[in-house]
Amino acid sequence: MFYAITEAFNTLRDFMSAGGSVLWLIAILAAFMWAIILERIWYFNAGHQLYMTSLKVEWESIEDHSTWKAEQIKEKLISQAKIEVNKYLSLVNTCVALAPLFGLLGTVTGMIEVFQVMAFTGGGDARSMAGGVSKATLPTMAGMTTALSGVFATIYLNSARNREELLIKDTIKS
Repeated sequence: MFYAITEAFNTLRDFMSAGGSVLWLIAILAAFMWAIILERIWYFNAGHQLYMTSLKVEWESIEDHSTWKAEQIKEKLISQAKIEVNKYLSLVNTCVALAPLFGLLGTVTGMIEVFQVMAFTGGGDARSMAGGVSKATLPTMAGMTTALSGVFATIYLNSARNREELLIKDTIKS
């Protein structure tokens, strides 16, 4: 068991060193993005029901639902619930947009390394050039993979958001 874990960490370390320093940025971005996505999934599956229960109790504590004041309170409660539902979704979308850009940055830095090797060795050593091409290709792949996984999660989160926004109005009725 210990050998398998050690081997997994060694493989990950080799992959990260083969991809260059930009690959670490992509890994940090992916970890940050997925932490937010998992928080939102937890919220939609558990936290939102608790929040809506407290809003419903607050709405039902109002005696007369037909007054102007009650209507304003209802609008306030609906707005607060929509803010909670939409929280962090734009940040996830930003991470999805940044991931391929970080991959492109890795491509550029890897190709710069290839050109530096070519200039330094007077035409280039094939092995050194291959290492530079690897440093150019791996961040691109990692950035696109991160973005694609984020797109699938965003589709799910947007669906959950739309569903919950419809249920908000049903929960707080006149």
